[in-house]
Amino acid sequence: MYNRMRRPRRNRKSAAIRAMVEETTLSVNDFIFPLFLIEGTALKEEVPSMPGIYRYTLDLMLEEIQECMDLGIKGFCVFPSLDEDKKDKYATEGYNKNGLYIQALKKIKSKFPNIALMTDIAMDPYSSDGHDGIVENGEILNDETLEVLGKMALVQAEAGADILGPSDMMDGRVGYIRNVLDEAGYTKVSIMSYTAKYASAFYGPFRDALDSAPKFGDKKTYQMNPANVSEALIEADLDIQEGADMLMVKPALAYLDIIKLLKDNYDVPITAYNVSGEYAMLKAAAEKGWLDGEKVMIESLLSIKRAGADIILTYFAKEAARILKNKI
Repeated sequence: MYNRMRRPRRNRKSAAIRAMVEETTLSVNDFIFPLFLIEGTALKEEVPSMPGIYRYTLDLMLEEIQECMDLGIKGFCVFPSLDEDKKDKYATEGYNKNGLYIQALKKIKSKFPNIALMTDIAMDPYSSDGHDGIVENGEILNDETLEVLGKMALVQAEAGADILGPSDMMDGRVGYIRNVLDEAGYTKVSIMSYTAKYASAFYGPFRDALDSAPKFGDKKTYQMNPANVSEALIEADLDIQEGADMLMVKPALAYLDIIKLLKDNYDVPITAYNVSGEYAMLKAAAEKGWLDGEKVMIESLLSIKRAGADIILTYFAKEAARILKNKI
């Protein structure tokens, strides 16, 4: 005999009532939109493995940012895609004040002073080895890499970045970067640490977009083992102690349990990166007609938010913003 006093379906009987009792709400304010920057002018190149996502020259990127702002998006994270002749063993282009990336950040922040501009701190886009750290005899050096990351952080802060995203997974990098920033007077610049960045197979399309795949081996000596949970708490403890303002989990959909774990244990904003492979999977299924693309997109983003993410970096940001705007 069922309990006649409780009928949960009463709270589902109409769209209006369902909206009133909705426990998780997705907002355009939750999103940071990743953008890919290339050299030149008037160029817009679609990433083959990421339908609807493009590499932009700065002039067209500024137009794209304006379109996104008109939809209510306020957060952007810029990643540079460089030619091989700009890359070297020590990623010196990564802290070249006159280089493509730093000059672009300055112009973006100058034109759009009210956006939240996030950057990437890692050697791989600038490294001839394609790794996130300095390579010597096949080994990724940790402490020697920190000096390079600190130089990158400083020029990005000088360029007007609001949030720095160390994505390299070197030990001690958050504390090192925090000290560099504070000593230079950039105490207001935030650090969103890639705290639990797993050695995932879901990054493939991103590496295609930036041509930043490692030239040898893999990243398993610094990115986390997908089998591990408790290790995320170790990384989070260290990042908090070193001065991180926000903690990120990457990827998102395959690691919802890690998002919830960090949300339950830390009182700082938790962010999640809905990565390129997660985007590509849904796009491919939608193009085949196997899934309703819009519905699975919103459901996936809701799942990330429901797991505890306060901020979501997602390539779906612009599409989702259009849908959410039309719902109002």
